Amino acid sequence: MSISAIESVLQQMRTTAVQTGIAPSTAAPAEAGGFAAELKRSLANISSAQQQAYAQAESFELGKPGVALNDVMVDLQKANVAFQTGLQVRSRLVTAYQEVMNLQA
Repeated sequence: MSISAIESVLQQMRTTAVQTGIAPSTAAPAEAGGFAAELKRSLANISSAQQQAYAQAESFELGKPGVALNDVMVDLQKANVAFQTGLQVRSRLVTAYQEVMNLQA
C-alpha cells in the first residue's frame, strides 16, 4: 500500500465524518500534526461518536423527555459506521506495514 492510498483512505474518513456530522467541516490540515495527529483526531472522533450515541441510548432507556427512538438508532448507526471505517483503516495500515517490512533491502 502506498502513501497515496493511505492519504486516499484518510480523505474518505474526513468526508464520511463531515457527511455524518461527526467532525466539523473545517478540520485542521493534516500538515499541522502529520499522519499521527490526523489518526489520533480520527480515533477521538470515533470515540466521541460512540460515547454520544451510548449516552443518548441510556437517556432513552431512562425515559428522559425529548429523546426519540429514531434519533437513538441513527446515532448508533453513525457510531457503528465510524467504528467500522476505523477498523478498515487499521487493517489497511497493518497490511501496508507488513508490505514495507517484507521489502528486500
